Amino acid sequence: MTGPLQGLKVVDFSRVLAGPLCARTLADLGADVVKIEPPRPDVSRMSFPFDDGMSGYYAQQNVGKRNVSIDLNVPGARELALMLCDGADVVVENFRAGTLKSFGLDYETLSRRNPRLIYVSITGYGQGGPWAARMAYAPTVQAETGFAHNTLRHFGDALTEPKTDALSHADVYSGLQATIAVLAALKRREVTGRGQYIDVAMAAVMMAVNERAHVDLAGIDTGAEPAVLGATDGAFFRGPADERIVLPSSLVGSLTFPNYLRAMRRGDLATDPRFATPALRRQNYAALHAVVQTWILTFRDLAGLDAQFDEAKIAMGQIRTLQEIGNSEWATYWGAVHEVPDRHGGSYRLHGRPWRFSDDRLEPPGMPAFRGEHNAEIFTELGMSQRDIEASITAGMLVGHAHQTRPAASGSVPAPAAANAPNAADATARRIAV
Repeated sequence: MTGPLQGLKVVDFSRVLAGPLCARTLADLGADVVKIEPPRPDVSRMSFPFDDGMSGYYAQQNVGKRNVSIDLNVPGARELALMLCDGADVVVENFRAGTLKSFGLDYETLSRRNPRLIYVSITGYGQGGPWAARMAYAPTVQAETGFAHNTLRHFGDALTEPKTDALSHADVYSGLQATIAVLAALKRREVTGRGQYIDVAMAAVMMAVNERAHVDLAGIDTGAEPAVLGATDGAFFRGPADERIVLPSSLVGSLTFPNYLRAMRRGDLATDPRFATPALRRQNYAALHAVVQTWILTFRDLAGLDAQFDEAKIAMGQIRTLQEIGNSEWATYWGAVHEVPDRHGGSYRLHGRPWRFSDDRLEPPGMPAFRGEHNAEIFTELGMSQRDIEASITAGMLVGHAHQTRPAASGSVPAPAAANAPNAADATARRIAV
């Protein structure tokens, strides 16, 4: 693997989404990432579509990583994990607070052995404080931090058919923020020579990525129309050939309304008593929307419409499926889709990298690993003899390979991604459960 992080070694204890996405991003940037998976595998391996231990969902978050499977409950297995961490630059984990400490794999223990280690933990509400022990899944964190409230406020509080967002924003944003923190800690290590501990709270992340937090935190009453907050609230329209389009600039905003008038060549609307002020435009929004919609339908195609909007400094977007944009000329040019082998003769179409570098070449992501696929390879690199590796396998410390990973139930789908999910096994056995 090449890339700006070439030579960086990462040990990934995490599962499902937030932690794996952080570690995959580091892998995409060139790091050598080793995922440590327990005998009870990452639950995302069971997400549809899957076949014999390989899932598209799992592949998307873990492609490009090597994999070892260690049963930390077997005497002596902890030493194998320590061997990996002793040579690591970064450790990533998203277990419930204290889980890895019970195995002697916490930051304090590992940093005494490896002072240059950077250790990042992702949980719902952080490692300390009154909410540290709470369960946390992306939808619940989004509910706790204003995200769900803003969604309901924007689209209407449809309590008769309550729905949460389809995507796990809290996990994805937390994984990316964790990556940013790791890169910052690596920069600091160049100065101090020491690593450090990074505590990432999903709840704090969701507050930090809310660009309108200043309004809600101040307790300002915005009323039923969020459009008063700015000029970026999108509007849906029907295109010339019945396409669906979105115009992100507010129809009612003082800065953006004149742009619509220029695009439509309708300067007369500036003096229309229904549309003279933002408040009046909100009050007569349906009429204003109808004016714009009627004008849009005078175009024969989207290309001409887009050109006229662009001239007036208004962005336009066609509503596409992800498959549609994945098949577009732009996606081909950018490399926005990767064909990744599914290990069973077919392939997964996964998202590509969001960046390009002038001086670094990013290799294709490779293949997703089966649980324990690289047990022998990695511990051979660490200096273990073949005899010791075989003894570790016989003792049950190292487990799993490509033909022993079939999920128990076909078609099951993992629960929403958890960063602070409970430890499901008996506490006295101190088993990691995912």
